[in-house]
Amino acid sequence: MILDYLKAFAVGGALCAVGQILIDRTRLTPAKILTAYVVIGVFLGAIGVYQPFADWAGAGASVPLTGFGNLLAQGIKKAIAEKGAMGIMTGGLTASAAGICAAVFFSYIVALIFKPREKS
Repeated sequence: MILDYLKAFAVGGALCAVGQILIDRTRLTPAKILTAYVVIGVFLGAIGVYQPFADWAGAGASVPLTGFGNLLAQGIKKAIAEKGAMGIMTGGLTASAAGICAAVFFSYIVALIFKPREKS
């Protein structure tokens, strides 16, 4: 069990380290890097490479944005198999609905607690 934790930490840390290096060494904005991570996850999930990697790495690969991209790809694949071409439009959102809902809900709760304001 401890090896699973170490593996997840190493993989998740490596993904974060690559993102930080891109921020420090390139002119890419964080938004572009985050978008690229999601797109890479979608692409790798669509060709079937990301899921075996995520099964091996556990939460280190399923929690970051690449894991979200993989989730979108898997949802679209499943919806296309069930609903045909209409699944392209509905599959990703259906597969990720719980995560999106949780993110919105908890963001709202945190905003109520900490009273966000614009930076001066």
